[in-house]
Amino acid sequence: MTDLLRRLEDIVAPTIVGMGYELVRVALSRGGTLQIMIEPADGRPMDVEDCAGVSRALSAVLDVEDPITSAYTLEVSSPGIDRPLTRAKDYARWTGHMARLETAEPVEGRRRFKGTLLGLEDGIVKLRLEDGQETGVPLSAVSRAKLEMTDALLEEHRLAQQGAGQAH
Repeated sequence: MTDLLRRLEDIVAPTIVGMGYELVRVALSRGGTLQIMIEPADGRPMDVEDCAGVSRALSAVLDVEDPITSAYTLEVSSPGIDRPLTRAKDYARWTGHMARLETAEPVEGRRRFKGTLLGLEDGIVKLRLEDGQETGVPLSAVSRAKLEMTDALLEEHRLAQQGAGQAH
């Protein structure tokens, strides 16, 4: 993570948390899009109004702080179904689901891993690879990780949406 991304996280996190959300990821594309990925802290599904409200609040904060010297577009979004795994707690929350991990440097001779998440223990992401072998990847070595779209993940998402609909 670059110094600018760390600074952006430091700037936007208090507003996001104060509004009842968790910060999932901050990314800045070469094309000039500042993507702020959030999710409700209470676990309920996101909607467009959530994104719009947070976007308005962050626009004001970013206008005052002015951390980006060039023109950019602010995009506030939810992580989606095949979400990135960016926090240690994501590896526990999504245990049992398929994921893809990439590392900056080789781990056990490879940089790409795909398998079922078995959790996180002592800073090591545990995976059951497609060939049935279990492996551990240091969380500190992971440069990118995301869930894979599967029937089980879609079903879990459908049930969560259904539960949210009944709560209203």
